[in-house]
Amino acid sequence: MEGAHVDRFAEDHLPPPDAMPDLRFDLAGLHYPQRMNAVSYLLDRHIEDGRGERRCIVAPGAIDWSYGDLHRAVNKIANVLVRDLGVVPGARVLLRAPNSPMLAACWLAVLKAGAIAVATMPLYRSSELRYIIEKARIGLALCDARLGEELKSACERNPSIRLIWFNSDAPDAVEALMDGAHEDFETVPTAADETALIAFTSGTTGVPKAAMHFHRDLIATCDTYGKHVLRARPDDLFTGSPPLAFTYGLGGLLLFPLYAGAATLLLEQANPEQLLHAVGEFGVTTVFTAPIAYRTMCPMLERFDVSSLHTCVSAGETLPKIVFDEWLERTKVPILDGIGSTEMLHIFIGSPREKVRSGSTGRVVAGYLAQIHDDEGHPLPIGEVGRLAVKGPTGCKYLDDERQRAYVQNGWNYPGDAYRIDEDGYFYYVARTDDMIVSAGYNISGPEVEQALLAHAHVREAAVVSKPDPVHGTNIVKAYVVVVAAEHRHARKADELREHVKALIAPFKAPREIEFVDELPRTHTGKVQRYKLRERASSE
Repeated sequence: MEGAHVDRFAEDHLPPPDAMPDLRFDLAGLHYPQRMNAVSYLLDRHIEDGRGERRCIVAPGAIDWSYGDLHRAVNKIANVLVRDLGVVPGARVLLRAPNSPMLAACWLAVLKAGAIAVATMPLYRSSELRYIIEKARIGLALCDARLGEELKSACERNPSIRLIWFNSDAPDAVEALMDGAHEDFETVPTAADETALIAFTSGTTGVPKAAMHFHRDLIATCDTYGKHVLRARPDDLFTGSPPLAFTYGLGGLLLFPLYAGAATLLLEQANPEQLLHAVGEFGVTTVFTAPIAYRTMCPMLERFDVSSLHTCVSAGETLPKIVFDEWLERTKVPILDGIGSTEMLHIFIGSPREKVRSGSTGRVVAGYLAQIHDDEGHPLPIGEVGRLAVKGPTGCKYLDDERQRAYVQNGWNYPGDAYRIDEDGYFYYVARTDDMIVSAGYNISGPEVEQALLAHAHVREAAVVSKPDPVHGTNIVKAYVVVVAAEHRHARKADELREHVKALIAPFKAPREIEFVDELPRTHTGKVQRYKLRERASSE
């Protein structure tokens, strides 16, 4: 069917048909019309159904937008995009801002106008932004004026890019242009399989990839994870730490609450203490953050009121069992662990609160199919460790990238994780496939060693990697450890930690070397960059 996109760049750079994932729509509720714009489902329908006065977006500083307020803002920005800035359907628009109502409104307006949103992390530097600009062929950028310097530097080699600021009183800022814009805008009737966003991976394994997702994909995540795991209610208030540029944050802080007719609290700063403060001040019911944040928040809980919480979601990295157990003991609220990826858009394995199991990622989300495969793509028996393989209504569609054929094979998506599954269908994370350590003939899971280290009271963070041992022609287990206090950084403590690990798991898994560090290298979304640690260990 003929789509609405005038600029066909995204469609022209999709993977070839034989490298595309097999998509499944066999769950009730996943049958969508050929023409659909995600904003019709996320925003327009609430206005049409008379819910315009319902609370929608909250932010510190007495910002409290209703669905009607957001609808008017989105329509005005969409008119600005089309009338004043010449945006056509299919054009890529870069967005740069901390989590805020204006960022959400701009993101929705881009999609409503039929264009493609390319949101970027607020902490990205000019070199990272330059790569995104060139990869996605950006022609227009909407940027919070406070974050303009890095973007201006990134655009020096691309002077044709138009930069428009918001949160600014400049005469050509978004707010000024909105003043003369009409409050009505007819949502562009995009095709269900036209690209709505391009999301860049966080770079845990090197050069980021650009994952494309359709309008249909955005709503499919709401009809799978959102409907069958989160089960959000209209009176819920969501918040969290991940940026909206990270698909984990986009789903948790915008797609899921808006689809459910609920509200979202957008925080520009959301470290663990700020997150707990916000929960108590605003009565948050649903939190999305990372495992390290839950671990950091546990000892702070007695200082904050978290009685409003009923749903806590964790993703980005595996959730250590010790963190799950401590959080549950202190709050009586189980953390919903989950695994998703930028390539799959959101979480595809994760269980609702009444079905979670400590130490397990959960069961496959309704609408998805997951198996454990060997290196040849054959299913493995229950209990055996192998490659996680998944299919569903979403799938990996890299923008013009040869790595597509590594991620998608025979229609299956391979996120790069080693898992095992039990007889009840619960999935247990073992490691990233490149984090499995082969030492003296033993297969050792780095995350298993990390969890043992984290069980020690003096360990705040730990990352375990393989280090080549050229003398013996094998690899050794090396741990990089962040301790809670400087006085713990000494050789005797390293010996103590090694013995501690041996008491919890098989002695051959204990780290041969332990190096104390001030911090672990992380992406802008909080994931540990173990590839940097492997490079560091290899160069020693």
